[in-house]
Amino acid sequence: MQLRMLRENLDNLPELIMPEGYQLRTYQPGDEDAWARIMNSGIGTDWTPQRCREELTGKPQFDPEGLFFATYAGQPVGSACAWTWSPDEHETGYVHMVCVLPEHRGHRLGYLLTLATLHRFRERGFKKAILDTDDFRLPAIKEYLKLGFVPLLREESHPERWRKVAEALGVQLPEPMLWEWEVLANND
Repeated sequence: MQLRMLRENLDNLPELIMPEGYQLRTYQPGDEDAWARIMNSGIGTDWTPQRCREELTGKPQFDPEGLFFATYAGQPVGSACAWTWSPDEHETGYVHMVCVLPEHRGHRLGYLLTLATLHRFRERGFKKAILDTDDFRLPAIKEYLKLGFVPLLREESHPERWRKVAEALGVQLPEPMLWEWEVLANND
């Protein structure tokens, strides 16, 4: 099971400033091919434009203004999606499918794309955001922590897995860490 992180509110979001040479834009019809190419560079290898339409752009909760692309020389080089698990969700946004082409990593584009999703959630009146990640995505986790995300425990192995992540990053995680069921119980 992937690690989950939570940003408990969408207050005090930093300003979004793209690095020189890069722009930020939202979805345009036909972007499925570019999105699949980006995802195949870091999140699996079987993404196609058709699968993108089936699992993302063709879903009722898809928000075209919430699918962000970092571009360089007019070409999409990174992406992140302000997603919801259902069309009826209006409280907790899900930062989905953050990925940057390898040759464009190191410019904080993942951080900025994630930040763009948080701004979009706030614009839409959402209260908080979650995301899922993997233990080995240490640079991404470091950026998520900088954006105010904290670990959200989902299973018994997670405290130890998070301890190892913190040790590898040389950071102190918030104590006590939150269990997902506790956070969800507080929403009732």
